[in-house]
Amino acid sequence: MKHILEADSIQLEFSGRKILSDIYFKAETGKITGLLGRNGAGKSCLMKIVYGSMECEKSVRFDNRSQPEAFKYPALLLYLPQFNFIPKSLTAKQVFRHFQLDFSLFESRFPECRDYFKQPVGKLSGGGQRLIELYVIAVSPSQFAMLDEPFSHLSPMQIEKVKLLLQEEKQNKGFLITDHLYEHITGISDHLYILANGKTHLAKNVHDIERWGYVRADNCLL
Repeated sequence: MKHILEADSIQLEFSGRKILSDIYFKAETGKITGLLGRNGAGKSCLMKIVYGSMECEKSVRFDNRSQPEAFKYPALLLYLPQFNFIPKSLTAKQVFRHFQLDFSLFESRFPECRDYFKQPVGKLSGGGQRLIELYVIAVSPSQFAMLDEPFSHLSPMQIEKVKLLLQEEKQNKGFLITDHLYEHITGISDHLYILANGKTHLAKNVHDIERWGYVRADNCLL
């Protein structure tokens, strides 16, 4: 069964400056929806608003049913924030047990991480911490998952493996993804939105990306 996540009627201001004012996006299960925008455009704020951890005027709907506090319902939506969220004192073993996931499946995909199992997350490299957080959010059961800067600190090889993982996992959920490494977003997205001047624009081709001032069209794939 296909599920739909929609958000609109969002109004966000900071110190009298309007950050988000004309927002609409739709994400669907079975698809990866990309979100691009310059630094400070409000991408992380938009994700927090959809998740329910940032309050403002908004309408967030799952299958046409309003849900302003999605963070209370992990079966609906999981969220990978921009910054680390797993307590550094927990071992990878404890993290995977909490999410009810099999570490051996993670290890088979990322064999370079086989020694992580008994180590505290805080002892891992920035890339190691990010990879564990990204993996548990991406593969845990939910209708949707939002990923904010999922490729941060990952090696080029790990990024390619993660992109393959997301392509596989989209059969089980819908993804909303943003990252400053835009070429990876454009390469895997089924739909792509550009956030500019407080508004979302659905990009239908590479020229739309250039028209809304994000990047030159000859520098990206869509």
